[in-house]
Amino acid sequence: MPDPQPSARPEEDRTPTPMTDQEIEAAYVTAAPRLDGPVTLAPYDPRWPEAYAALAARIGERLAPLPHRVDHAGSTSVPGLPAKPVLDLVLTVPDPAEEDAYVPALAPLGLHLTIREPGWYAHRLLRGTPGHPAADAVNLHVFPEDCPETARMLRFRDHLRTDEADRDLYARTKRELAARTWRYTQQYADAKSEVVAEILRRAG
Repeated sequence: MPDPQPSARPEEDRTPTPMTDQEIEAAYVTAAPRLDGPVTLAPYDPRWPEAYAALAARIGERLAPLPHRVDHAGSTSVPGLPAKPVLDLVLTVPDPAEEDAYVPALAPLGLHLTIREPGWYAHRLLRGTPGHPAADAVNLHVFPEDCPETARMLRFRDHLRTDEADRDLYARTKRELAARTWRYTQQYADAKSEVVAEILRRAG
């Protein structure tokens, strides 16, 4: 079965210090879902960009009055990478802390506030189902405009799209770590910190 839970941070943008269980649990608006097992990865599906484009268009319609941008991030945005079949989208808005500006507008799309991290670039996560056969869920990460973490995520994505050696390295790392047992999916994501940092240094 596909992994049903989101990470508490965008998985391609790790900080050097892993989150503790207490930090993971505190970030969730409701109880943090447990994994207690391995992470299930799927082979790259060429329909993932299509699913992203369709959802991004619907988000754009709902947020038309609000200055914003929607990007496809995470492993589903890199052709050839295995990934959890969960679309990671990044939404930038003027101030994520102003939840009333976007959370109610996105509720009709099935996207609901799941994680709130006011001390980390005011990060919010909305989670829902994309209504697409290629993906089981969507994580919509919300950051402020000109956020350095968003820039890092997109730089990592763009590098992996063009560098076959680093893409293969990252795929091998993901498969190895996914096979282990994790209490929370966030811990699997944090375990990739070192290889992500190594690849980002080469990305320039």
